[in-house]
Amino acid sequence: MDKKIFFDTIRPIFGTLNPRTGKREISGLQVVGFETLLEAFHKDAWPVSWVAYGLATAWHETNKTMQPVAEAYWVPNPEEWRKKNLRYYPWYGRGYPQLTWEDNYRKADIALKLDGALLKNPDLAMQPDIAVRIMVWGMTTGSYTGRALKHHLPSSRPADLEQFRWSRKIINGKDKALKIAAEALNFQ
Repeated sequence: MDKKIFFDTIRPIFGTLNPRTGKREISGLQVVGFETLLEAFHKDAWPVSWVAYGLATAWHETNKTMQPVAEAYWVPNPEEWRKKNLRYYPWYGRGYPQLTWEDNYRKADIALKLDGALLKNPDLAMQPDIAVRIMVWGMTTGSYTGRALKHHLPSSRPADLEQFRWSRKIINGKDKALKIAAEALNFQ
């Protein structure tokens, strides 16, 4: 898809998508995030419904930053909070879809052929190039929950709200499923 057409289409829905600051304006880093994701989805030949759901997932999971984030980054003293509140610490959520649990980090490390680097340094999941590869791998193969994009979304036509809603099972059960589904419809 032509980037200009894409951004011109989503600007009225999601914001002006330019580097200037302001409440309804999306920063330059968000544009870079969109471009990083779109490039990876295109490389893997994702159909439009998958692309829409991938963007909606990143939009939600990164709190609209479209940059990889660490779980609970917004709380005061996040590392202290994570140690105290997350039973899967230090394997807390990082990246676009919030990779969690040591076993998932191990699987991602193997799938991406990182030779143990992700296990030695889980913060590598915060690097956009690695975060997007983790996202594409997990959502395509179903490695996060056993459910993959192919289980919920069509590959040859647009998806509907219900298909997008059920797609949340790929990432996190039913948490915010309808909200993310509505965003996926807008991206589609």
